[in-house]
Amino acid sequence: MFLGTYTPKLDDKWRLTLPAKFRDALEEGLMVTKGQDHSLAVYPRDEFAELARRAAAASRRDPEARAFVRALAAGTDEQKLDRQGRITIPAAHRAWAGLERETECIVTGSVDFLEIWNPDAWNDYLAANEEEYSKATGEALGEIV
Repeated sequence: MFLGTYTPKLDDKWRLTLPAKFRDALEEGLMVTKGQDHSLAVYPRDEFAELARRAAAASRRDPEARAFVRALAAGTDEQKLDRQGRITIPAAHRAWAGLERETECIVTGSVDFLEIWNPDAWNDYLAANEEEYSKATGEALGEIV
């Protein structure tokens, strides 16, 4: 399970060291893809395969479903952690998430995957959405709360 918030630095070779507590779950390989709200999503390979299967099973007649599957497949990079627990962030992903060389990133746990954020974007997201957390009772949450 991926929980917590961390602030690793993107190095001069565009590598990001992932938190040590998550490395065992990612040692068999991982998938980095464009996430929502201009973040990056990092999935264990098996978790991503399940997501991809569910997405591919959606009706191809639905333009939103087709667009999602295409964006997911085209925007995903398969990687393995190096010996220091790092991944390399490709140029397209850096542009999507607004990540810059030798700057701090925000890595957040999102239960079954990680998110990588530009710090300013993360702070803006929190400012706009954190209050909603305390009010969360909507249909989207089902029986969670």
